[in-house]
Amino acid sequence: MKVVAFIPARFASTRLPGKPLAKINGRPMIQWVYERVSKSRLIEDVTVATDDERILRAVSAFGGKAVLTSGACGSGTERVAEASRNISADIVVNVQGDEPLVPPELIDDCVREMISDRGISISTPAVRIKTAGEFKDPNIVKVVMDKNGFAMYFSRSPIPYSEGRALSAYRHIGLYVYRKDVLLQLAKLPGSPLEKAERLEQLRALENGFRIKTVITPYNPVSVDTKEDLEKVRGMF
Repeated sequence: MKVVAFIPARFASTRLPGKPLAKINGRPMIQWVYERVSKSRLIEDVTVATDDERILRAVSAFGGKAVLTSGACGSGTERVAEASRNISADIVVNVQGDEPLVPPELIDDCVREMISDRGISISTPAVRIKTAGEFKDPNIVKVVMDKNGFAMYFSRSPIPYSEGRALSAYRHIGLYVYRKDVLLQLAKLPGSPLEKAERLEQLRALENGFRIKTVITPYNPVSVDTKEDLEKVRGMF
């Protein structure tokens, strides 16, 4: 099966404008993401999908591959679908452009889930939440799963409600693996009400009956959603 990866990256981020080009240890963040994804053993090709010439030039400058997509794309899912529409691939990996610490092993674990079970159309990773601060943080997306590991819901709110009991919650990590045909179907659908309310693109899949298999992982990479996250990652580097 041919597996390719796209990194959707837009300049006009609401919470941190220009973050794909934010410097981390002297390199733009998008370069760190690109290099991490390129180390995956199962991905054959990596491309940045962007609607901004500045990001396109930055990727070309470090020797990466990038394509321009329409400014009308409303989500990373739509951007990746547009970029992958005319390429030959069975599985398409969508790694968010704000994951400079994403482990290549994590990507491969999610891809293997799809290869081993052809009945799975989408997979995504999740990690156990360890602190109350993470649980309450709206920038950390939570996911609840059924007994078979399929996502029931994603939210920025603290779910499941615990009423002071020990937390049994999971953080969603911004990485998706799709069957290409499923990805193209999703991109054609209008934005769903829950997707718009939570600002979470994966809810479009759930609202339209697509199942998402969660891959529980020990990896817990820091995503860059805010200026504080960026400073934290800079400190780690």
